Amino acid sequence: MNIERLDDLGRGIGYLDGKITFIPWTIPGDVVEVIVTENHKKYNVAKVKHFIKYSEKRIQPPCPYFTKCGGCTLQNLAYNDTLEYKVKKIKNIFKKNKIDINLEIIANSNPYNYRNKISLKVIHGKIGFFENSTHQLVEIDGCIISNQALNKCIPLIEKMNIINGSITIRCNQNEEILIIIESQDNLKIDIDSLKKEIKLVGIIINDKTFYGENYLFERINNVLFKISYDSFFQVNSSVASKLFQIVKDNISLNDKVLDLYCGVGTLSLMAAANAKSVVGIEIVPNAILNAIFNASINSVDNTCFVLNDVSEAVSKISLDFNKVIVDPPRRGLTKEAIEVLLKIRPEKIIYVSCNPQTLVRDYKLLNDIYEIEKSYILDMFSYTYHVETVLILKKR
Repeated sequence: MNIERLDDLGRGIGYLDGKITFIPWTIPGDVVEVIVTENHKKYNVAKVKHFIKYSEKRIQPPCPYFTKCGGCTLQNLAYNDTLEYKVKKIKNIFKKNKIDINLEIIANSNPYNYRNKISLKVIHGKIGFFENSTHQLVEIDGCIISNQALNKCIPLIEKMNIINGSITIRCNQNEEILIIIESQDNLKIDIDSLKKEIKLVGIIINDKTFYGENYLFERINNVLFKISYDSFFQVNSSVASKLFQIVKDNISLNDKVLDLYCGVGTLSLMAAANAKSVVGIEIVPNAILNAIFNASINSVDNTCFVLNDVSEAVSKISLDFNKVIVDPPRRGLTKEAIEVLLKIRPEKIIYVSCNPQTLVRDYKLLNDIYEIEKSYILDMFSYTYHVETVLILKKR
């Protein structure tokens, strides 16, 4: 079987007796013999029995856990080839919906060791990731796309006496560490020992602060952010700085801005540097508290932050906004949010998305009134099939 292209999940696509077949861990140009593992009416899923010929584009994956943990599906491609794949992927998704799009690529200057957050499972004292789409643990001692400060923490987990549970580790660019543990075990953590190894800021166990603080500080584009342990923040600080600049560049003097799903206020504060006023809405209490604090410590006085579910809050929103920023979760905008955008009809909408499928779905609902002025791919999640997309929409 010849592998012709990659699907949206980074799996190779070939044809077996005319039926489309998805084969993980293959790339275009590979020739393989396969074993069908799932036989559906319209498609197969298969695994490689053996390679007959390797693609000329195939490289040796640098990660020893590639094909096992399932996190990085594209490490068998050179970095520029992964960018080409992501551009084609986004263009094809839009083309299927009869929308042409010209994408500007924002690459990752360091496609390895970029993640500032890692989430691990601990099962019977063993530490690792769940294999893709299973609860089978893949033990690891490091992650090639995670910050080296996080990797330094992984062997220290054994000293925390976690038998079963999960652990999330976050860091900032200063390599300060926040450890978040969920476990019912009787933990015995030697704080002094950890502090000799890492820049430990705090430990949170089952949503309660066990040691130190429950937040980190991060500085991006000369703006300081307080980030609580349970607040969303972009996992790639370097590419995030470019995203923040895109938002800032699309806000002008006297703009009145509404920021939906504002989190800790990152995009709100970037917009506030140029805008007349900014209102941010977010459902996570700690994130809103962070956003208010972040405005204060950066001496920003033209922002207001509201704790509420976007779907509920938008029904009470006035029409007095000429620009709107949206950065929704993977499920995209709610019906209520779309209705408010169509009611407010701002001059511009800055739509930040981590899910191109819901992005296209939402844009089609706005397409009668808005056209795409600019579009960007930001390689926030290098060597994975995930991609961050930004659309700058202007009123027709």
